[in-house]
Amino acid sequence: MRNKLYWISDQLLADDFPDVAKALAEPDGLLAIGGDLDTERLLDAYRTGIFPWYSEGQPILWWSPDPRSVLFPQNLKVSRSLRKFLRMRQFHVTSDQAFRDVLLACAEARDHRSGTWITSDMIEAYYQLHVQKYAHSIECWHDGKLVGGLYGIALGRVFFGESMFSNMTNASKVGLVYLVRKLLEWDFKLIDCQVHSKHLERLGAVTIPRQQFVQMLDQWCDPIDQSFAWHTIADS
Repeated sequence: MRNKLYWISDQLLADDFPDVAKALAEPDGLLAIGGDLDTERLLDAYRTGIFPWYSEGQPILWWSPDPRSVLFPQNLKVSRSLRKFLRMRQFHVTSDQAFRDVLLACAEARDHRSGTWITSDMIEAYYQLHVQKYAHSIECWHDGKLVGGLYGIALGRVFFGESMFSNMTNASKVGLVYLVRKLLEWDFKLIDCQVHSKHLERLGAVTIPRQQFVQMLDQWCDPIDQSFAWHTIADS
């Protein structure tokens, strides 16, 4: 029997997602529809391996693809050319200094390609996650101008990467290197990359079965630790 899409109740916040095993095979990982982007609902989604992904004007679509693309921090691949670039220190790197600007830049970068999934509602919802110290950004600056960065959500020892942008060569890659260095220092175990891409694969990302990914979340997302000093992700 084919799985059917689950409709999220607007009245319920906690425990209103179905088992991710019920996600559709085509399109890969589509699990549920509806609801809202309330902070409690978003955190519940990420803890259970689910994320929102939809276009402006659509109802909210919730996904849990199988397999899942992940990066184990210790396995980040830094090419020889990128190592050389890092030694040149072309960028000033900071964290949580321009979260909304990074969101808007990521949305603009997507819009230039084929329409953005970082909708106006998502920008506001993830900004609220940032205010509550769940969502974080990495910024790369050149001559005082924001030229690259990324953002995501940190729960326990897992960082859920959401999006990155680069307006100068290597800017987003440099931001990722700085992020991974700090995550390793804090003993983070996993970076969620959501879906496979050749770009992420070149950086060391691999795909794992969804069931294994969810088991890792059960192990590493609880308890939620918000005590890390994100502002220390910066060069001097």
